[in-house]
Amino acid sequence: MKMNQTQLYTKLSYLPSELKSEVNDFIDFLINKRKKQIKKKKPKFGCAKGQIFMSSDFDEPLNYNIKTIW
Repeated sequence: MKMNQTQLYTKLSYLPSELKSEVNDFIDFLINKRKKQIKKKKPKFGCAKGQIFMSSDFDEPLNYNIKTIW
């Protein structure tokens, strides 16, 4: 069952304040639970090994004329 915001608000408006407080606590619980599930995974050391290549002349000076760039 898909519920839109208006339906949810309507249902909440009928609840007594004690239950609204419980609903609020439950929403906070769900948000925190979701954050824990979405934790950013740290890459493992060496996971990019063999995927990055550097040219053999990487350290050589660049040969270009500044006048041709501008």
